[in-house]
Amino acid sequence: MKKNSSDETANRTWVPILALDLHYEYLNELKAVFADMKKVNKISSQFTWNEENLKIEERIKDEVVLITDLDLKIVFASNRIKRMTGYYEEEVLGKTPKMFQGPATCKTVLNEIKEAIELKVPFKKTIQNYKKDGRTYTCSVDATPVYNSKGEISHFIAFEKEDKSA
Repeated sequence: MKKNSSDETANRTWVPILALDLHYEYLNELKAVFADMKKVNKISSQFTWNEENLKIEERIKDEVVLITDLDLKIVFASNRIKRMTGYYEEEVLGKTPKMFQGPATCKTVLNEIKEAIELKVPFKKTIQNYKKDGRTYTCSVDATPVYNSKGEISHFIAFEKEDKSA
């Protein structure tokens, strides 16, 4: 049985529309990564970071990047923060990462993180955090102090991702 021309036209237009939607999402994600890198580079230049081991440009594409000052106040959060936590960057700036913690957050892990920060050493931990809507999620955190060209710590940077296997 022969299809009528309107059926054929409808079937042919689905693929390009879907392809354009995917392309549009991909472009928006690239724009967000570019904007994030621009902000990180501004902070990096301002404080003359020694970035050689951080690999920010590689990691910012797939992970949430949080930068805090020495008082642990968040000075930068990448666009991926919204996808992982439900918060926009503007909502977390000036706050500490404690805003993501709650009753299910392990006190032992928090103490280990606190100790690493006090000792100014890198750490990798997995922790239960809370999204804006109150749901918990398991967060893998890979954090390190950031040094300026004089060898002084100016910030802490954390690369975070939701651990769906836990």
